[in-house]
Amino acid sequence: MFVQVIQGKVTDASAMQQRMEVWDREVKPGASGYLGSTAGVAADGTFIAAARFESPEAAQTNSDRAEQGEWWAETAKLFDGDPTFYDCTDVDEFRGGGSDDAGFVQVIQGYAKDKQQLKAMGQEMEQYMGDRRPDVIGGFVAWGPDDGFSQFIYFTSEAEARKAESESSDGGEGGNGGTPDWGDIVTDVKFIDLTDPWLAS
Repeated sequence: MFVQVIQGKVTDASAMQQRMEVWDREVKPGASGYLGSTAGVAADGTFIAAARFESPEAAQTNSDRAEQGEWWAETAKLFDGDPTFYDCTDVDEFRGGGSDDAGFVQVIQGYAKDKQQLKAMGQEMEQYMGDRRPDVIGGFVAWGPDDGFSQFIYFTSEAEARKAESESSDGGEGGNGGTPDWGDIVTDVKFIDLTDPWLAS
């Protein structure tokens, strides 16, 4: 799977949502190899989207389409400054990947000091969670340049996620990182909460 992450500041979340709906309605039907997308705007105006394709070639073919270019020319006007694009060919899925049933999506971004160790921790955490976190529907980690990552976690709802997070923390089970050592091998960590995620597949 190939994931392109698009990120930037916007001042009108509803206008951006309308543009995403236009893409879904008018551009998506001709997007060969398209698997789905997750997008939204956080409370601070940060827009983030993850478009999933079968391969980099499929994503490039879509980018080269006239319909895509026309749609993007209008959509780009909604950003305050230039958005950032991350092309991710290394993607780790857990619990089946993203889900259109999610009521809340949290994106964790940062850089790994030891990428392979962080990958191993992710696998261990998936096994550990098991039935302990039914609020976690699935997700994936998209790896970008310089061992940077964007981890998209799909939850049943924000309320369930916060409740389980609090209970996990109170019980000494490690909280968000999954293990006490998680914070030792990541830097520049930030969280982007999408309380109204726009999900399409």
